[in-house]
Amino acid sequence: MTFDLLVVGDANPDAVLSGAPADLPWGQRERLVAGGALTLGGSAAITACGAARLGLRTAFAGRVGDDPAGRFCLDALRERGVDVTGCVVDPSVATALTVVLAGGDDRAILTAPGCLPLLRIGDIGPVSARHVHVSSYFLQPRLAAGLPAWFAGLRDRGITTSLDTNDDPSGRWDSGVADAIARTDIFLPNEAEALALTRTDDVLAAAEALAASGGLVVVKRGAGGALAWADGGPITVPGRPATPVDTVGAGDSFNAGFLAGHLGGADLTTSLRLAAACGALSTRAAGGTAAQPTMTEIGTETSTA
Repeated sequence: MTFDLLVVGDANPDAVLSGAPADLPWGQRERLVAGGALTLGGSAAITACGAARLGLRTAFAGRVGDDPAGRFCLDALRERGVDVTGCVVDPSVATALTVVLAGGDDRAILTAPGCLPLLRIGDIGPVSARHVHVSSYFLQPRLAAGLPAWFAGLRDRGITTSLDTNDDPSGRWDSGVADAIARTDIFLPNEAEALALTRTDDVLAAAEALAASGGLVVVKRGAGGALAWADGGPITVPGRPATPVDTVGAGDSFNAGFLAGHLGGADLTTSLRLAAACGALSTRAAGGTAAQPTMTEIGTETSTA
């Protein structure tokens, strides 16, 4: 295989404004905030950058527009060691754009989807990677429709897969996602997503229900660490202490850390610890990629050696 990891999904510029007020100043009023940054965004793009930072041979496949925003995304991915030869450049539809309003420990995310909904399985060339990770299921309905069959075909070839649905802007949490979850090897929701998908308010019950389809379920719990459901029961690790500057993309960096551990042959607990460390350390700077750690920064206690 040419790559350890192929990441499929979304890439867009993120305009991150820190210190945003809870009450937005409508009525053409202007409000000053503490800081701002223009960074690479998109769950898939951030995951790909984090994985490359950890030493995985990583490729990205997605769709961007033939515009300055699209070139910004591709340049940022290349600069971080991610292969983008499989990314489609669409001359007819603009690149997605996201504004993140971060205030305290919460944030609002506004996204213009642009060309994201047009990505489909047929846009992805022959897969030459040990593992395929897909992000942002609900933002890419054409891709989502083909995922179950594609995942099954990859499994037949000995290629493992993982899925992070991310949030569902519609709030419906259905759209056939159960079929995709049932056919992936690793499902990586955060706690809110796991609860929404299972329509429960208990994270252990949610993890158990999601694992009933047969795959490994890993639930991201932010400062609370992580929970995996394996062999009929939970495995938990605590969060790594951090004083966040910005939590944008922390879950995607968690994904990268877990996949680096898993593909490096680490056991489940070590992979969870590595993932939690990656998520925490990524919050040291604004945006999803600026503070993603290397294995050396994470420390030998969570390395895959």
